[in-house]
Amino acid sequence: MTINQMILKPMMLALLSMVVTPVFAEVVDKSGRDQIGMARHIGPETWGRCTVQMNKPGSQAYELSYDRSNDMPQAKFAEPEHYSFDAPHGMPGTYHGFNTESVRGNIGGQGTQIDALGHFAYLPEIWDGKGEFPKHQLKYYGGWTHDEVKPRDDGGLQVLGTEKIPPIITSAVLLDASRYLNNGQALNDNQIISRADIEGMLKAQGLAERGILPGDMLLIHTGWGKKWTNDPDVYYTRGPGLGYDAALYLQSKQIVAVALDNPFTDPAPPGMLNGTAQPAGTPKGLPFAIHHNNLSQAGIYQIQNAKLDELAAHKVWESCAMVLPLKIKGGAQAPVRPVAIGRSVL
Repeated sequence: MTINQMILKPMMLALLSMVVTPVFAEVVDKSGRDQIGMARHIGPETWGRCTVQMNKPGSQAYELSYDRSNDMPQAKFAEPEHYSFDAPHGMPGTYHGFNTESVRGNIGGQGTQIDALGHFAYLPEIWDGKGEFPKHQLKYYGGWTHDEVKPRDDGGLQVLGTEKIPPIITSAVLLDASRYLNNGQALNDNQIISRADIEGMLKAQGLAERGILPGDMLLIHTGWGKKWTNDPDVYYTRGPGLGYDAALYLQSKQIVAVALDNPFTDPAPPGMLNGTAQPAGTPKGLPFAIHHNNLSQAGIYQIQNAKLDELAAHKVWESCAMVLPLKIKGGAQAPVRPVAIGRSVL
């Protein structure tokens, strides 16, 4: 038994055995309006599926996040995250020495991170870019209006922030798009994962009978994550992603979250990020159609920059995933350190 198994598995089994009913008091606000989306499916059923995976002989714990550092690839849409480290300090009259660090920048928008439902909103019609941005017309998941969501005096969102995301402890399914679509090579920046591809991967990996269940977390390995270390200057400039029909399909399956080893969840073909191109199959005016649908329509959380290479190499198709976002009050995004416990089929 590994150290991970000795520590994590008994701890999580004990925790799950203690919790018998959902305890998320803020599923709705006082008016009865939803703030957690598909996380409403998390509970005894998904926890039960978790224990099955953790109890399998040979199950292991896998890290699904990257180290955070000053030299990691960083999104151009968010302020860079920067760390400064203080040299050892001492306390006169004691034996103690200690080290500290400080961080600045958009920690929620960099590294392995999760999008809160308040991260994305939509307008009733396409904005032509003329005049002031019509922010008061914005709508959010659940029909929340701009006036209801708009930042408080301290800058945090009034509703749909990261503090509303419950602990995501649920069954997870890994689909290896790199293996299925590209013979084990990373998907190209013009490759889009369709509904048919998802159904094909389920069949190819022996998961067709199980399928995708309400409350599942879906992990999709594209191989683009190799560029995180091998080609960091390219990583955030483009990439493969989910097709719009796939997003609608996953909404119908009522998954709680989706995680890809890519920077955007959406596909980003050349020219998209500078506004000269849009992914194939997306409605006009919705270049980030997957963000739009998952966050503002379906209530599905997104994890970007997931580290899925080891999980895919070991063919851990089913696992128990645990994701604990930082409870940043009013935050639109948060850093996460997701883990998965499952058994290789090799």
